[in-house]
Amino acid sequence: MDCVGIIPARYHSQRLPQKALLPIADKPMVYWVYQKASQAGLDAVFVATDHPEILQAVESFGGRALLTRTDHSSGTERVAEAAEKIDARFFINIQGDEPLIAADVIRAVATTLRAGNSPVVSAMVAMQDRESYCNSAVVKVTVDRLRRALYFSRSPIPHYRDSSPGTYYKHLGIYGYTREFLKALKLLAPGKLESAEKLEQLRFLENGIPIQMVEVQYDSVGVDTAEDLEKVRKAFEVVSG
Repeated sequence: MDCVGIIPARYHSQRLPQKALLPIADKPMVYWVYQKASQAGLDAVFVATDHPEILQAVESFGGRALLTRTDHSSGTERVAEAAEKIDARFFINIQGDEPLIAADVIRAVATTLRAGNSPVVSAMVAMQDRESYCNSAVVKVTVDRLRRALYFSRSPIPHYRDSSPGTYYKHLGIYGYTREFLKALKLLAPGKLESAEKLEQLRFLENGIPIQMVEVQYDSVGVDTAEDLEKVRKAFEVVSG
């Protein structure tokens, strides 16, 4: 296979336990992520999980799932383990807690990754909302002229010294990796920036690995809290209604 999607789904989420299985429109959250990923033109989609209950839930709706270790510290590490069992060149890490992600976003990341200019690709969306700009839960990214990531932060970046915040880029939690990068992942030591911001992608930059960013038009909502879950449920009600 050329390019496959992997959805890491951890059972014991810290802020919202078992969130992959929480119901949205009468289906578990992971079902909706799987459906969006399946619409993106990838060669295959797998859920990589650490718990048999999620594995069984995926298989019950006809999805493909792999059981992985319970000691991974990040979704990327779980994707790397799954990649050892799948014969493919490229892997798209699709967050298991983003049931509203657009298939076009996944497709854009996959297309950029296949172009072969960077071992890691991710996505960003332009925003002009001051509240989100100042919200530490919203990860921002700055890029160079070739749209390679310069830095990711929970703080407001760039800092608009002489004016109100203009356009900034919100980082979307989706990544594309080459097989070679995932093989080398275990050799990358965590750095001070990753520890400070609690952002795993900073490990890549601290080790000199470029991240090619692709701008997309669709935002997404990550489900980390009960409040996030209610927002997503209401969004599904609007669509179905």
